[in-house]
Amino acid sequence: MLAVEIPNQHKFIGFVGLHIPTKKMPFLPCVEVGWRLSRNHWGKGYATEGAKEALRFAFDSLNLDEVVSFTTKANSRSRAVMKKIGMHDSKQNFMHPDIEESHPQCEHVLYKISKNEWVQNAL
Repeated sequence: MLAVEIPNQHKFIGFVGLHIPTKKMPFLPCVEVGWRLSRNHWGKGYATEGAKEALRFAFDSLNLDEVVSFTTKANSRSRAVMKKIGMHDSKQNFMHPDIEESHPQCEHVLYKISKNEWVQNAL
């Protein structure tokens, strides 16, 4: 996982990295790429740049076959990052086990990228 800092300011603005989910998700086992940035740093490319580097590490160093990412159905910003880094919507939406089923953010989308897809996109 990388901590994201603004150069010359030494201010923590969030993180980007790989994670192994342990909650009861319908697609386990897996490795997830994810990001959490403070709102005033959204839209500056930090999530995309960091996630690309995390995928490079996942496929080149860890030799993983696939990486996933997920977010609420309505989170268009994270979905856009997922597309920018070459991931595709798996069409395997699921209800997040930590969120009440009646909550509007319970339904999540699952994006995936295989090592082969990543290699093809990197060329």
